[in-house]
Amino acid sequence: MQARFEQFREEVRAFCRQALPADIRRKVAFNLTLERSDHARWQKILHGRGWMGGHWPREWGGQGWKPLQRWLFEQTLAEEGAPWLIPMGVAYVGPVIYTFGSEDQKCRFLPSILSADHFWAQGYSEPNAGSDLAGLKTRAERRGDHFVVNGQKTWTTYAHWADWMFCLTRTESGARPQDGVSFLLIDMKTPGITVRPIATMDGKHHVNEVFFDNVRVPVENLVGEEGKAWRYAKFLLVQERLIAAETGRIRHLLEGLRAAAEAVQEAGVPLTKSPAFAARIADLEIELAALEAVCARLLAKADGDAPGGVEVNLLKIRSSELQQRVTEEMIRALGRLGIPFDPANLDAGANLQPLLPEGAAGMASEFMHLRAATIYGGSNEIQRGIIAKQGLGL
Repeated sequence: MQARFEQFREEVRAFCRQALPADIRRKVAFNLTLERSDHARWQKILHGRGWMGGHWPREWGGQGWKPLQRWLFEQTLAEEGAPWLIPMGVAYVGPVIYTFGSEDQKCRFLPSILSADHFWAQGYSEPNAGSDLAGLKTRAERRGDHFVVNGQKTWTTYAHWADWMFCLTRTESGARPQDGVSFLLIDMKTPGITVRPIATMDGKHHVNEVFFDNVRVPVENLVGEEGKAWRYAKFLLVQERLIAAETGRIRHLLEGLRAAAEAVQEAGVPLTKSPAFAARIADLEIELAALEAVCARLLAKADGDAPGGVEVNLLKIRSSELQQRVTEEMIRALGRLGIPFDPANLDAGANLQPLLPEGAAGMASEFMHLRAATIYGGSNEIQRGIIAKQGLGL
């Protein structure tokens, strides 16, 4: 089995080196701003190879990959400098639709997710319901053959690109806050939807506020049973937290750190020759290798769907903290150059004189963006609480 997986990784690596467009590769290498068109172009290339949604069932256009093969695929893409596979469609709502949706919903939505013709946003977090998702207050009132939605979502990644949103709404009040929640698919062109950008300190536009003012959603866009969506929401969160391990991304960041340190001179000697720096890099390498081994072991035991349990919470905690440590080391290395940061240098089309060697602005941006890694996807404090309650019985 190991030989088969190694052969698969080499196949993915060779394809990526041959098929990933050079302009997109460069943007990823230097953490420059990627547009929707860049992501769509790469996803269409993967779709043409049959690898977009490889973990999906074959009957809906996938390859039926087991969790370990999926992880190896995404790990290899990240190592090779491919763009992040935006998960909202292919990793989140797609599996919810083919698992819980109607046949009409499967036929209507799944093909355009794989082809990257439609982009999706995740309507979960609200101003007073982030990690404590059960506190959501966005309401959907049934009126004939439509739901009328009112409320607000926040921190909504790439809502400004999205054609559709999968949205948790409260359709009734129950004994528990988890009761009475419904899962709606909302066309972002529907009247009454307002998307406002949220400025983040890394100089990029990732996240948004989304407001719903009497937005009419056809009843046929309800996934599963009305008021029973907490089950679907938990199913999706397992997918999200498993992906959050992002070991391939961490390895790619480490390679960028090494290259930067080689270019930084200290007393005429590359920083990589510093024993203290080398020791810190070795420590990061050891921790990453351990995380990769845990991921591989956990996923190898999963015969079907992504594994549940507190293990995925542990992966999310460890990965997010390791991502932060790698980017902190980048700032420590670049700090010897003064590290001035201008977000305009992240625009691939800008006709500007870089303030630092090429790639340095992207490292500073990545450092600032990943301050949020221990918050998004469920804060690490919440993850530790789940582990204490469900794993340790405290």
